[in-house]
Amino acid sequence: MPNEQKGMTELFTVRDRVAVVTGGYGVLGGSMATALAGAGARVVILGRNVTAAEAKVAELREAGGVAMTAIADVTDTDALKRVRAEVVSAWGSIDIMVNTAGGNVARARTDTVLPFSMPLDAFDEVLRLNLHGTVIPSLVFGEAMAERKRGSIINISSMASTQALSGVMGYSAAKAAVENFTKWLAVDLARRCGDGLRVNAISPGFFLSTQNRAVLAHEDGSWTPRALSVLAKTPMGRFGNHAELRGALLFLSSDASSFVTGTVLPVDGGFSAFSGV
Repeated sequence: MPNEQKGMTELFTVRDRVAVVTGGYGVLGGSMATALAGAGARVVILGRNVTAAEAKVAELREAGGVAMTAIADVTDTDALKRVRAEVVSAWGSIDIMVNTAGGNVARARTDTVLPFSMPLDAFDEVLRLNLHGTVIPSLVFGEAMAERKRGSIINISSMASTQALSGVMGYSAAKAAVENFTKWLAVDLARRCGDGLRVNAISPGFFLSTQNRAVLAHEDGSWTPRALSVLAKTPMGRFGNHAELRGALLFLSSDASSFVTGTVLPVDGGFSAFSGV
């Protein structure tokens, strides 16, 4: 049905669609999984941590959602293909793929040392976690979407992809590559698999999480100098709440964005728009 014939509620719906969320038990991924399940999607929580994945699935089911656990490393192609087969067998299709697995690697940070001393294996690790951990699931689950010529892949970028943020060289390089991959895959799939298969990314601004709390907040709850620098460059003057990513997620997951592909949508309180002056 053409979108002009749909009502607004129907246009934004993801009801009964099957969504795979990598890292779906983390702070960001967990919030996105909750949003999708709450909107009626059937959600697959994919990750390596069995306990955390099962706990998230139980939480979603307790709230009335439909969810299942899938245990796999996002860089293990064979394991992901096994999950793909299990999901398609159980629920018939894969409609939405959200790549939230990722994050920085502590050994790759260069906040207090020059980058020359960064272990190169740490650089490789952060690149593999964020770039390979996005590319491999996108290709594995995207193949199932291509067979049906329909689906939405949503990657997670970062403010570090386009601006130099101190201390995170490896993470910055990985996220810049994720943005390029998002655009490349969007173009290739649209041209070769039809206009029903879309690839986009969300670029969060600064949100407090388990991973970054130590560099943004002191034990007494006061802000670190790094946090104050971030807030000074964020026109809205605050950190984001993870629930504020859900609108962008549901837009890109639904038919409301049927003519949107190859885009990177900032959700950042204006951080990327402000020069700092």
